[in-house]
Amino acid sequence: MKKMFPFGHATHPQWRMAAGLVLAQLRAHMALPGYASSPPLGLLYITDYYAQDAQDILDMVSAELPEVTDWAGTVGVGIASNNVEYFDEPALAVLLCDVPSDQYRVFSGVAPLQSCAPAGSGFAAHSALVHADGAMPDMADMLHELSERTASGYLFGGLASSRHNTVQFAVSGNGAIPGQGKTRGVFSGGLSGVAFAQGVALLSRVTQGCDPLRLANGKKSPARKVTAADANVVLELDGQPALDVLLQDLNVSLDEPRQAMGRLRSTLVGLTRAGAQAMTPQGNFDVETRVRHIIGLDPARRGIAVADVVNVGSTLAFCERDVEAAKRDLIRICAEIREELEPAEMSIEMATSLGADNADAAPVLERNIAGAVYVSCAGRGGPHFGAPSAELQIIRRALGDVPLVGFFAGGEIAHQNLYGYTGVLTVFTTA
Repeated sequence: MKKMFPFGHATHPQWRMAAGLVLAQLRAHMALPGYASSPPLGLLYITDYYAQDAQDILDMVSAELPEVTDWAGTVGVGIASNNVEYFDEPALAVLLCDVPSDQYRVFSGVAPLQSCAPAGSGFAAHSALVHADGAMPDMADMLHELSERTASGYLFGGLASSRHNTVQFAVSGNGAIPGQGKTRGVFSGGLSGVAFAQGVALLSRVTQGCDPLRLANGKKSPARKVTAADANVVLELDGQPALDVLLQDLNVSLDEPRQAMGRLRSTLVGLTRAGAQAMTPQGNFDVETRVRHIIGLDPARRGIAVADVVNVGSTLAFCERDVEAAKRDLIRICAEIREELEPAEMSIEMATSLGADNADAAPVLERNIAGAVYVSCAGRGGPHFGAPSAELQIIRRALGDVPLVGFFAGGEIAHQNLYGYTGVLTVFTTA
């Protein structure tokens, strides 16, 4: 991959008008020397306003772009592109990936990853972009199984989010995915996406949107060991009744239910499997920590019910959504990607850009990034970062005007885990 990926995004009450605007942007990019002229793989994201027209949208864009033989994507309550997000409005975004056809495979529920590669093709999955239906009860097991079919075990993506139909796009060779039958490329349920071979250079990072709870003494709530649990009910933390520990950290009492319930509703838990690092040296959540809701209390057993199965030996820390922590962590992962992509010796142009006082001056990293996919939690979009599109503007200031699309998910996928309140940023490099 030596050239940038064509991309386009638009909003309009009529999906045909939005699609036309996106197609015009894509064709304009494809005519420029710095962009790929005939990329074979398209990523398509739509907001749920267009969910009922998903098949018609796919049919139109694939007919208008015959050089694009493969499509993947899904629906979100919001979608993203470079420097902008579309939340609670009709919109679509497309990224055309210039990836060699022998370096990726589109998969879906009717054409699972292991059957995507024809016999003798030599394709070996190294990582995968995944779109999933959060209504599936065994999603964690499905992700773990899919992860094991890749050499690196690394997945990135998210759960479709929609107030209407929950759909996914997965079509290959103009509909010729083996096992697909008469399906035209729009699915509901299960998993779909794109598996990439090792030759596709990717960099991916996870950013957390929560911070450990701040205690009355100013310290952060520590990560405690789960010493007793029953399925999703945590009974003991470090040998103490879990409910008592929670009330102590919150500095509230159930004797004053109104005050207590207000604090409890805004409190979440960060879970980390046994043996994994829960906190960074700075006291922030490590990438292995998964944030989950508290869904109930068990006063009789002095327990806490959370939205996940909790194993004895894992660690738990009480936390809350924190805008400033989310901003700092998003800047951190962008800086890590920049550090990996910047040359050992910067040009005068790049050094000047990075040292500019103007906050809108973006670094000149486009030459190293062909395209990017950003999947963020639906709970992080819009006002959570202080203003519309503020989250995407942070990424632009850090990485530059790179081709980027993504969506706001009902849960984010990274490694083999399902997260909440996080962002997963993945860039395709020009290596």
